[in-house]
Amino acid sequence: MLTDQEIEAGKAKLRYTSDVLHEHNDCIRLAYEWLDAQVTIKSGAKKFRPLKHIIEKWAGRYVSQSDVEVAAIMHPRITGEYPNYNLSAKIVLPNDRRLQGIGEALTQGQRDRMDRSIYSTVEA
Repeated sequence: MLTDQEIEAGKAKLRYTSDVLHEHNDCIRLAYEWLDAQVTIKSGAKKFRPLKHIIEKWAGRYVSQSDVEVAAIMHPRITGEYPNYNLSAKIVLPNDRRLQGIGEALTQGQRDRMDRSIYSTVEA
């Protein structure tokens, strides 16, 4: 799991726009776990997906675009800029074990609005 120190270093690498919001470092951890479950491709995605909304519904907690951007910068396999990362169009539903140990996971009731039909496969 990402440490607070690693997350602060990731925040320092991001070139922020005027709309910066980080409610909790766990939000970055949640975004990182979701991204980590995805299959990457060589180039940026051709199809737009509202990643922050998809992630927050899986995580059961609000996640900002800035949180997703920091998580992507920190992830060794992720390239590109929000929302056009090098993610396969066939997105993977991450295993719920990825939420374990992240205190803010499933704290805001977003999970009941998750659309499982957008996922092509489920992580084992």
